[in-house]
Order: sequence, then structure tokens, then C-alpha cells
Amino acid sequence: MVYMRQVGARVKRKEDPRLITGSSNYVDDFNPRGVGHLGILRSVYAHAKINGIDTSAAKAHPGVIAVFTGADVPELDRPMPHGEGETAGGQKGMVGIVTAPLATDRVRHVGQAIAAVVAEDRYIARDALDLIVVDYEPLDAVIDIEEAVKDGAPQLYDEVPNNTAYTWTRKRGEVDAAFAEAEVTVTQRMNNQRLAAISLETRGVLAQPDPLSGGLTVYTSTQNPHSVRAEIARTLGLSEIEIRVVAPEVGGGFGAKISSYPEEMIVAALARKLNRPVKWIETRSEHLLATHHGRGQINEISLAAKRDGTITGLRMRCLADLGAYPRDASVPPLTGMLMSGVYGYQNVDIEIRGVYTNTMATGAYRGAGRPEAAYYVERIMDVLAAELGIDPVEVRRKNFIPPDAFPYKTPTGPTYDSGDYNKPLDKALAAADYQGQRAEQRQLRAQGRYRGIGVVTFTEICGFGPFDSASVRVEPSGKVTVATGISPHGQGQETTFAQMVADELGVSMDDVIVVHGDTARTPAGKGTMGSRGLVVGGSALFKTLGQIKEKATKIAAHLLEASPEDIEFREGKFGVKGAPDRTKTLVDIAAAAYSGSLPDEIGTGLEATDFFAPPGTTFPFGADVVTVEVNPETGEVALLRYVAIDDCGRVISPLLVDGQVHGGLTQGIAQALFEEVVYDEQGQLVTGTLMDYAVPKPEYVPMFENDRTETPSPHNPLGAKGIGELATIGSTPAVVNAVVDALAPFGIRHLDMPLRPQRIWQAIQDAQAKAPAAAD
Repeated sequence: MVYMRQVGARVKRKEDPRLITGSSNYVDDFNPRGVGHLGILRSVYAHAKINGIDTSAAKAHPGVIAVFTGADVPELDRPMPHGEGETAGGQKGMVGIVTAPLATDRVRHVGQAIAAVVAEDRYIARDALDLIVVDYEPLDAVIDIEEAVKDGAPQLYDEVPNNTAYTWTRKRGEVDAAFAEAEVTVTQRMNNQRLAAISLETRGVLAQPDPLSGGLTVYTSTQNPHSVRAEIARTLGLSEIEIRVVAPEVGGGFGAKISSYPEEMIVAALARKLNRPVKWIETRSEHLLATHHGRGQINEISLAAKRDGTITGLRMRCLADLGAYPRDASVPPLTGMLMSGVYGYQNVDIEIRGVYTNTMATGAYRGAGRPEAAYYVERIMDVLAAELGIDPVEVRRKNFIPPDAFPYKTPTGPTYDSGDYNKPLDKALAAADYQGQRAEQRQLRAQGRYRGIGVVTFTEICGFGPFDSASVRVEPSGKVTVATGISPHGQGQETTFAQMVADELGVSMDDVIVVHGDTARTPAGKGTMGSRGLVVGGSALFKTLGQIKEKATKIAAHLLEASPEDIEFREGKFGVKGAPDRTKTLVDIAAAAYSGSLPDEIGTGLEATDFFAPPGTTFPFGADVVTVEVNPETGEVALLRYVAIDDCGRVISPLLVDGQVHGGLTQGIAQALFEEVVYDEQGQLVTGTLMDYAVPKPEYVPMFENDRTETPSPHNPLGAKGIGELATIGSTPAVVNAVVDALAPFGIRHLDMPLRPQRIWQAIQDAQAKAPAAAD
């Protein structure tokens, strides 16, 4: 057999056959005998006191097993694990906020859970919910974050004045002097609208008592089984060893499934109380209503600069909508930390206020704070370029951090690991024929057509710790089982990890099984989020494979009657240096490992577990060039071309990287043009179904042209940086820059997202109405 390296090859995903044939299992596919189906009564008010809950009619409904309020189950009147000091997503100086899985005295957003029905099927449960009578006392609500911080606004929590949970600041350098001495300044107010994480599979939980251990097995659609286990244990007052959490197939998460929700606590508590399996499957409307949202910021950003485009200072004031409780208050500060972008300005003054409103909580959504930062930085760069009359490409080049400055300590906090920002920009401009497109744009404008070209250069932070893990067991047959602490749900680590094992141990990818998402079968880990799966989990695997190779080398030396120092791994085999015929395969070595005849200093078996704690985070980067055309009669945007050049460090699987880029670009484009979570003034969710919340269809996006440069990270043995979120981060400002560039002849400098046709058309009408008045 000819040995071929797998790392770097465009191999098909190992996961796909079971997924595309429907032969695998998601949470809703598990139906144990006697399972009770859970329905949840949710608040119809954005803010109200609860004076009483009458469940008698629901309890009497045929097919109902039980009905519970928070008062009926002590475990459900305990606080959820969030928002306490600097733990569980809180920020320094925050007041700890206590919210129970089932509200008993007050609700703070439409959709908050109040009561639970367990019935013989989900339809009976749904009918019974309508029979529960809640005595609400409506209170004034505040939905808009700018209104929420004003004196006299309705207060969500008495202990949080002006609804301001925290204020995050970062001030470095001589900012005031930079603005006072600036040759030019620009200021722009920008939004980052709320978004919903529309995963194919909604959330779902099944909890089943375990008669052998006396504990629980919980199946849940999560990105982070080990952390969810800890959170359930804490809320229910159990030890972690009493709970097994399993994430079977997970149909997408995008950050919304990182940590636990009230429903996991409710299902687990009721399964214990009823001593029977209980299952809850979220409807799509519930998903839009009660799964946390992303983004949700309003920002004013200013730049101070010289007339040649050199930026001398940045000032930002941001309001970040936390919703009704601090589900993940660490996201907005990530925006502040990434406000340096790929640029070398040293004078910064940033203030971010986390604000409570009577809406569903916000949290991580693909990129989590970094897309917001890239949007603000890349939009204000274009605003500055327009003010100076300089090509936006040249303004960017003028301010790049040079390649020899790395590792680079930014004034906003992070230390960038490595970078060479001209490389992807040069490649993107060449691929897009940027100068040719600019010439064509001038010709089309003379014909009354509105072509726009958007350029962005950007970075983000990935590879978060504190650690992750891997176990590798070479079976007696020579096949390999990998157990990982990460929890893939579409990223494809079963494939990338098999590629790594194949190269390091000389086995077929078909002989590698990767186990994940089960706290009883995997070492402790931190799940999959923040583009950390390969960077941290893969590095743990690489370290563990090193231990396996070390012992395999000793076994091979014993079998070949050679010194371990004389053994090398070549062409997929362990052999004596300089003796091509004296080799052993992993199958040979595995057989010996379990023979019981090896010397004591080698020992029996061939397995290892190791952990990787990254010494720092990674910073992938990229450059995008987008071409659009705007129809001024309708405001419609035609997305003509998209060139994306990314640098995610060393690439294990090019095919999977392409897939991550294509999906990420689509989600970023969707924010720019289509998606928005909307509440009315009373806090009712207007976009409560997919008839109202717009998601992109395939015909809305062009064929993407993507490629890569490679700048390894020094922070992990793979040199990987992460790719899961990078395309989302760059694509939103790229599209908005392109649309605004198309509208430049009308004098339009900025538009808030999403850039729907009506908004664009109205902006053109307003601009045309002002033009004659200005002439007069």
C-alpha cells in the first residue's frame, strides 16, 4: 500500500454518510418507555408581577401527568448559574442577578418560563398550557437600550440603577491630545442589530433516571456537555458524578448552545421528581423567543487622523443590550478588546455599558463580540477614506501593524500572536481585479448604474482555554479510538482528528473512531466554541499522539531488537534507521502491546490521555473584496461577486475550511442585508416565526471565491489559528461597505443594518430630496 499523508488533503467528511442518510440520532430521536413530554408556559408580558398561578384545570386535563410551578419544586426556585461577580459570564463590578428556572414572583421578558406541564404526548401538554391561569400585574417595560439608561426609565432590578449592569473601559495613550491635534476627525453612529441563531435543530432535552447509579442521564443539544453537567449539578444540588450528559448529533449551535438554559434544569428536576424520563423539544417559535439572541449594540465611534490617512486616535461609546439577565455578559467586552483591528493606532478611549432591557437575554452568536468590533472598525475606516478622498485600500495599508511587530501588544488589551496583513489583501485585490473593477465602476456610473466595491481587512481572537483534552486508545486490532473533550456539531473534527491520527500512527482514516459529546466516555473538556476545536482540542490530541508514538517506538524497538533511539517513524511504519526492510506497523505493535509479554519497563497496553492549556489566544485574519449593484428604483442589492482570502494558520482539512468559510460568509451577509430580531414597544416579539425573521436562501449569495494565506500561530503545536467564525466577522462590513460605496453618488455616507430594499430606497429618496434644496 502506498503511504499518503492525510493532513492537508481534501478528504471527504467521515461524519456525512450517517447524517445525509438520516441514520444517526438527535435528541428527539430518543423515546424511552414511559417518557413524559414537557410543555412550558411562558410569560405573555415583557414585565409583570405574578400574583398567583392556578394550575387546577391543567392538572385535571386528560393525559396530563403533572403540572409544576417554581413553588412546587424547590430545585426550580434556585438561581441559575450566571451573572455572579466575574464568574459564569459576569463582569467585574457586576451585581449578582438571581433568576430561577421557573419564575415565581416577577417576569422580565416575553417568553420567560413560568410553569411546566408533563403529559403523555407533546400535544396534550400544549393544550394543557392554555388551561393555566396566571394573575399578572403588568409593569412598565423598557425595550430600547438608549431609553433604558435614562433617568426615570423602568428598572428591571432595584439593585441595578439605570439598568446598567457594568461599564467596561479601556483608555490608553493620549487620546484627548490626538483628537485636539488631529488634521481631520470623523464620527459615525452605528448599530449591530439583534440576531437569532437559526440552527437546523432547535434545542431539546431528555432526562432519564439511572436506576444503577441513582443519578440522571441527560441528552441535550449542546455545544458543551461537561459545562452543562456542572451547571445542572450546581442548580439541582447534586454532584457531577451523579449526572451524565450526552450531546448526540447536534444540528448546529452558532454559540447559542454553549451553556445551559432553564429548560435543562426543569427537565432534569422533573425527571427526578417523577422518577421517569421527561423530554422537551423546542418549537421554532420558542427558539426565536427564548433561545438567546446575538449582537444587539448601538455605538458611536470617532477617529482622529492626519490628512495622509494615518490614524492617531480612536474613541468609542457603546451600549450593549444584555436583555433581561446576564446570560453571557463577557461578549460586549470582546468588542472593546478587538477595536484595534489590524491597525497600529495607540491612542484609544473605549467605554462599553452592559444594559438590561425587557427582552430575551443576549449571548454568544457566531463571532461573539468580534463581528461587532470588525464592523465598527471597518466601517469607520471607509468613512475616513471618504472624508479624505483616499482609496479605502490605501487607508488600510497606511495603518497596518507591520509583520515584524509580532507578537504585538494592542492598546485594547490582547497580544496578537502573528500576522502579515498585506498578504491576504494583496491576494484578494489580485483575485478580484480591484483596479479593473474600479475602472468599470466609473464607466457604469456614467451610465447611471450604481456599482459598489467593498474592501475589508480584519482579525479576531480564537483558541480560548483554559484547556482541553484527548484520550487515544490503540485497540488490540490496531484500530484507534479517540475521545475528545471538545464537542463538534458540524465542524468536522471526526474527520480532522482522523487525518491527524492517520499521519501520526500510520493507520487508515477508516480505522479511526472519534468519540465526543458524552461526559461518561470522554475526558474533561470545555466543548466547541470560539473556533477552539482544532486549536485547543486538536493540540491536546497531538500531544497525546506523541505519547502513543513514544511507547510504540519502545515496543517496535523491542520487537526489532534495536535501541529506541534507532527507531524512526517513516512512511506510516516504525522502523530501524537505515534498514528499510526492518519495520513494524501499528497492527504489529498493538498485538504486542496487549500480548502480556512485554518487559515491565514498557508495560502492557497502548493508550494515553493528555491535556493542552494554550499559552495565549490566536488571531486569524483575512481580507475580503465584495462587488454589488444597487437598483435605485427599488433599493434592491445584487451581490455580484465575493472574494475572500483568509489566514487561519496551518490547515488540516482544506475542504472543511472551505465549508466553514462558505457558511460564515452567508451568515455575515445575512446580517448585512436581511436578518433582525424585532420587538415592539411593549416588548412583544414581532419576528416570532420564520415568516417574519428573514434568513438567506441559496439564490441570495453568489459562488464564493475563497483562498488562503498561511501564517502559523506560535501558541500551539499545530500552528493553527481557527476558522469557524472568521468569515462571518469580515463579511458583514464588507457587504455594507460595498453598498455604501454604490450609494456614494447620492452623498450617502452610512446606513444602519439590515440594508433591506425599503431602507436603501428611502435613503436615496431622502438624499435626492435634499440635493435640490442644497442647490437652492
